[in-house]
Amino acid sequence: MRILAIETSCDETAAAVVEDGRRILSNVVSTQTAIHAPFGGVVPELASRHHLENICPVVAKAMADAGMAYAGLDAVAVTQGPGLVGSLLVGVQVAKSIAFVHGKPLVPVHHIAGHIQAPFLSHAEIPLPALALVVSGGHSHLYDVPEEGTYRLLGRTRDDAAGEAFDKVAKLLGLGYPGGPIIDRLSQGANDRAVEFPMARIKDGSGDYSFSGIKTAVLHHVRREGIAPATDPENVPQAIKDLVASFQRGVVTALLHRLKRAAEKTRPKSLILTGGVAANTLLRLEGTRTAEALGLPLFVPPIALSTDNAAMIGAAAFVAYRKGTRAGWDLNAEPQLRLH
Repeated sequence: MRILAIETSCDETAAAVVEDGRRILSNVVSTQTAIHAPFGGVVPELASRHHLENICPVVAKAMADAGMAYAGLDAVAVTQGPGLVGSLLVGVQVAKSIAFVHGKPLVPVHHIAGHIQAPFLSHAEIPLPALALVVSGGHSHLYDVPEEGTYRLLGRTRDDAAGEAFDKVAKLLGLGYPGGPIIDRLSQGANDRAVEFPMARIKDGSGDYSFSGIKTAVLHHVRREGIAPATDPENVPQAIKDLVASFQRGVVTALLHRLKRAAEKTRPKSLILTGGVAANTLLRLEGTRTAEALGLPLFVPPIALSTDNAAMIGAAAFVAYRKGTRAGWDLNAEPQLRLH
């Protein structure tokens, strides 16, 4: 079964053709990072405008790379939410148009479900039930995956997502955008014990996260120590390198603490680490150590499938299609769509 999948939830315009939810026939991503970098974050209006410019060429290239005509598709899938409403609308309208014109079923996909299914594209078998930690610029969620296509929310961030906190700290310190890869690079060889950041305590016993506190703690440290923002990205002071390394360690520790605690409670057969922040070197390293301590296999998608892409949407769409999920021509973008 071959599905054309479209992803436009934030600032990546992406399209892919995926066969049977496992084999990637094409996977095209047009990034807007350089456009949003001067602003230190994604500007929603700019994102939607550039989606409009890029969506048709990206879809055409995905079809060409797959060597397919629209008649050869079995379905069209699209990210319905969550995300930026203007960005989502571009993908939804294009997917609806293609499906309508060519008489194909339309499959709506939750963006987070796409991230959870991403490892299935690079690993033949993932034992279920699994525990999935989804970490990105917009999401920090922990899910129980008892069976394929079923997702039970165990915890989520109550404020900033982990990736959002990386971006804000990088902006505060004059390091540029996106913050995650920059902080990851600067942390290599730095002293990640230079500053001790407390982990947020959620008093109601839930598996939720909170990263606004550690972000604010960085701000207070900068003011207290009189640390000036970096002015030369090629010559960042050691004090800033040690600070961001300590911040990174604090975030990773919090993420994996909740994951470990949930694993001890739910007893899964495997762990999944996915989302854009799953590309972080320390998170991958410590995630592997956590999995080994629990005696569980850890499945992480390659970096190209960790960040937003349409192949993961195609993988999730195949699962949804087999469960009977279809959308009508009244399908609309849902920026606050929840995955239960």
